[in-house]
Amino acid sequence: MEPNMDAKINQLVDHLMEDYSGGKTIDEIKLFEHPNRDTVVDILEKLRKIIYPGYYKNNSFKIYTVRNNVSMLLEDVIFNLIAQITIVLKYSPEYEGADSDVLAQEAERITFEFLDRIPKIREYIETDVQAAFDGDPAAYNKDEIIYTYPGVFATFTSRIAHELYLLKVPLIPRIMTEYAHSLTGIDIHPGTTIGKYFFIDHGTGIVIGETTVIGDNVKIYQGVTLGALSTRGGQSLKNTKRHPTICDNVTIYSGASILGGDTVIGKDVVIGGNAFITTSIPKGAKVSVRSQELMYNYDSTHPVERKELELDNAWFYTI
Repeated sequence: MEPNMDAKINQLVDHLMEDYSGGKTIDEIKLFEHPNRDTVVDILEKLRKIIYPGYYKNNSFKIYTVRNNVSMLLEDVIFNLIAQITIVLKYSPEYEGADSDVLAQEAERITFEFLDRIPKIREYIETDVQAAFDGDPAAYNKDEIIYTYPGVFATFTSRIAHELYLLKVPLIPRIMTEYAHSLTGIDIHPGTTIGKYFFIDHGTGIVIGETTVIGDNVKIYQGVTLGALSTRGGQSLKNTKRHPTICDNVTIYSGASILGGDTVIGKDVVIGGNAFITTSIPKGAKVSVRSQELMYNYDSTHPVERKELELDNAWFYTI
């Protein structure tokens, strides 16, 4: 490397060192006080092997038994989850100033309480797989759904993260759901409450906010937003119901936005594509956007033709 290049690099390092001393939030250097994202993702992947014991096997075993597999996986999950929860409990005001022994004891208690909930999580995930199979004629078998469907993976992750969220574990649930978000394009906040037989079809671009409540037998297509009307209030809106409630047996087609904490979508409602909803919809209604238009532009020798899309309005609850 040329001498003048060394000098330039040293000058840049000096500038950065000076900038690091400016007192910004992003200047904090806590090498051993932040959770390890890779470890959290590894915990999630091991939990997937525990929840689907016949699908995601531990290849380190020459002779495979379910009991051996689960025992080894649980030991690893317990060790790492206790360590990660011990770190993140420091973010909670409830444990402010607590010593390391107290944090470790609480982390152990939370870890075992969470793991005791695995059978309940598996019960719900079983219904999600069934809902995907029943709701998608393109599915040839349940193996295909478990191995390949992004909605099933995002929902699995959400169910894991939600239980940790309910146990008031900071940060780790969000790391998990954002990992699933990065892989699937499906953004489900760990605070979201989701009933049984939940099916996300295709899924890309879905956003589901923290205080959303979803009932049983709900089906959602790509591009749907279940969000807040406004977040201008910032932190003052914390712990308020900002996102909608979706009752049982609701189908929401692609591109629809349903916003607001007071918005309730009644039982058996069908929401058509691209609908924008900020008020409650009564049970049994079918909602569509009125007066869509199709435009045909052929070439310079033919005029642009505009034809209103004909809809049977008797079928729809229009907005």
